[in-house]
Parts: sequence; structure tokens; C-alpha cells
Amino acid sequence: MIGFGFDGTACFRKGTRNGPDGLRAVSEDIESYSPYLDADLFDLPFYDLGNLSLGHGEDIEGQWQHASDQFDTLFGDLDLAKHNVRVLTLGGEHSISYAPIRKYLAQYPDLVLLHLDAHADLRDGFLGYHYSHASIMRRCLDHFGPEHQLIQYGIRSGTREEYQYMKEHNTVRTSRKDFLESVAAIADERPIYLTLDLDYFDPSFLPGTGTPEPGGEDFHSYVSLMKILRNKNLVGADVVELSPEIDPTGNSDVFAAKIVRELLIILNEKGAR
Repeated sequence: MIGFGFDGTACFRKGTRNGPDGLRAVSEDIESYSPYLDADLFDLPFYDLGNLSLGHGEDIEGQWQHASDQFDTLFGDLDLAKHNVRVLTLGGEHSISYAPIRKYLAQYPDLVLLHLDAHADLRDGFLGYHYSHASIMRRCLDHFGPEHQLIQYGIRSGTREEYQYMKEHNTVRTSRKDFLESVAAIADERPIYLTLDLDYFDPSFLPGTGTPEPGGEDFHSYVSLMKILRNKNLVGADVVELSPEIDPTGNSDVFAAKIVRELLIILNEKGAR
């Protein structure tokens, strides 16, 4: 597990730079046992590598590049599959997902990328930033090979062009049933990477995120997905867009910490195989 606390291209409400530390802080006060998976994090080995440095400059793109380069240096030429290394990256805004996803796409030629989000993130750029939180999926598609697959769910905001792209390429699932069936149909050993923007959830459950959208999912739908992924080959994941300062009640932090708990359990169970 590693933190990437960057929010330089955030266009509405900032604060996700504090997401990794906010999530860690509240995790000390929740149970390590998951009643949904009947498993306990205390029984599983995992390593928290701390946070990537953004450097000392004030240049936004420079900060993002500095931390992304650190991620690349940290994992270098490591063969993730050979050594069974499964990385969970904590954001930060969604642009931080580019570094880990690019790494996984390069090493897994048949990777399925599951994208849970309120937004399509398929713009070519946004507000002058090529690598923006609003263009992360488009930038990842730049590295897609013929056997890679993108499955999106929870999308309820985007441009006309983004919706046209999703329709033409059949990337988006518009009902919970169709989405869960699509995931269940993935071959058990085929590698899967999950990128989860917390605005996927309805803001009535998790208001502490930068760009909330009504009409989102709940925790129970996430648990349903986790129970399916437990029997699949989840090789990596990221959880992004938690902004602790937006929700002073701390409810969003607790919600996000339990999201991460389930993911860590599954990733560690797979890593122990």
C-alpha cells in the first residue's frame, strides 16, 4: 500500500491531498475484521510504504510528475506477476492512478480495468492539463493493447462526446445487475485492476469527495462486488478522491477505510496463493 496525496488538477473542491493520511488515521479506530468476507487483516501480511513525495516546487505538473517518477522508480523493472506483488495506491485525485495503471497494463497484456466512478474521465484534457483527473481513463487508453478491456460502472456525469465513446466501445454498464454479471463472467485467472473513485458512492453516504454526484451506489453494492472479486484474480487497485476536510464528521473517512479494508483482504489473500 502506498499513498499519492496529490490534488493539483482538482477543479471543484480540493483536499484529496490529505486523503491517504486521513484514511490511515481513522483506520486505527475501526475493526480489522470484515464480517462480509469473514477475514481479519491481522491475519494477513501487508506493507504500508508511506506516501510518495511531491517534491518542493510549486509547479503542479512538476509535482505530479515527481511523484509518478517515484512510483516508477520504486517498482522499476519488478515483475509484479512473477513475484506476486499486488499494489494498492491511495489518492489523492484520480490523476494519480495513471502511474500504477500504466505499470499494470505494461505487465499484464490481457488486463481488465474496472473503473468505478461518477464521471467518465474520458476527456482528452481539462483546464489545460493533459494528465487531469478528468482525463485519466483517456490517458490509460493510450497504453491499451488489443487484449486489454475497460469496464466502467457508476458513471452519471460526462460530456456528450464521452458518452458517445462509451456507447461506441461498449465500456459502460448502466445497471448493477449488468455490471456484476460482467465481472462474474471474467475468467477466474484473468488479471483485474480496480480503480475506484469514491464519488462512485452516493454523496448521502460519502460526502467527503471533490466532485460529488447524486444517484450513486451504496456500500452493499460494493460488498457484492468484493464477494465476486474474491474468486477472481485481482492484481492491483487504487482508491482515490477522499477529501477529509470536506466532511468534518469523519463519516467519509470511516466509509473509505472500510472500503480499503475489504480490498486489502482480497489483495492479500490473492498474494498468499
